[in-house]
Amino acid sequence: MQLDKVNWGFIGCGEVTEKKSGPAFNMIDGSRVVAVMSRDEEKVKSYAHRHNIPRWYTDAQELIGDEDVNAIYIATPPSSHATFAIMAMKAGKPVYIEKPMAATYEDCARINRISQETGVPCFVAYYRRYLPYFQKVRQLVEEGKIGNVINVQIRFAQPPRDLDYNSTNLPWRVQPDIAGGGYFYDLAPHQLDLLQEMFGCILEAEGYKSNRGGLYQAEDTISACFKFESGLPGSGSWCFVAHESAKEDRIEIIGDKGMICFSVFTYEPIGLHTEHGREEILPQNPSYVQLPLIKAVVEHLQGKAICTCDGISATPTNWVMDRILNKL
Repeated sequence: MQLDKVNWGFIGCGEVTEKKSGPAFNMIDGSRVVAVMSRDEEKVKSYAHRHNIPRWYTDAQELIGDEDVNAIYIATPPSSHATFAIMAMKAGKPVYIEKPMAATYEDCARINRISQETGVPCFVAYYRRYLPYFQKVRQLVEEGKIGNVINVQIRFAQPPRDLDYNSTNLPWRVQPDIAGGGYFYDLAPHQLDLLQEMFGCILEAEGYKSNRGGLYQAEDTISACFKFESGLPGSGSWCFVAHESAKEDRIEIIGDKGMICFSVFTYEPIGLHTEHGREEILPQNPSYVQLPLIKAVVEHLQGKAICTCDGISATPTNWVMDRILNKL
């Protein structure tokens, strides 16, 4: 499949599309946004007006059926990703899906099967793979700056958000039937995807989950251990009801000649620890963080390059999360 001009239709126009992704689609040669859909008519009309998008819809099937739209960006909560992706691919239209790829590993497998059967490509928005900050981390590992990597550790903790205290109107991200889990299912995908991009697939994973804060039904505290295909062991801990003093966003890659520590969400300077001391490195990311990946997707669809951030490479992260949460 090759497209000279990629005319995007957005299904969903929430927060992520306002700055992280939305504007980037119009910043790439041969790419433009021509339609947007949301079930909320006032919201979608406002979004289309503010972003100069010519057409808006309140029905996903109508947007997919728009003859001018030849590619679909799915920016809805995870529970609907599989439905919309399959609808689009069966209509012959490539999809770019927000992360996580779906609400379950099984849904990821369904999406991949339809992509294979139809020959229509599916991409997933693990955009951190393409950011200079994380590419630098990978470069340091590959150059052997810390020697042989012997262990990987994820530590993440944050206090509850204000909305978490509103039991009558909880955020969708803590509603497992919509999100696939709690905040773990929203944030951990980026961490786990990055590590698998660096070290290969995780083939073993076990976890313990608990609800310690009692603010919602989903898990809010998780501990896990896992092993990559190379035999490299790793562990992770996540807490979404921590005290402010415990706030942390840190991954440590431990080698036999040093250590690399970095953040995934706060972009603290990368710390390189070796026998020569500590060096701090802070590569600059673009203002629109999804731009490098979206550019790669567009160029893939135009036949100019190959984008490997596809459904097949994204699926292992859902498998790992479902194993950690005892869903598999």
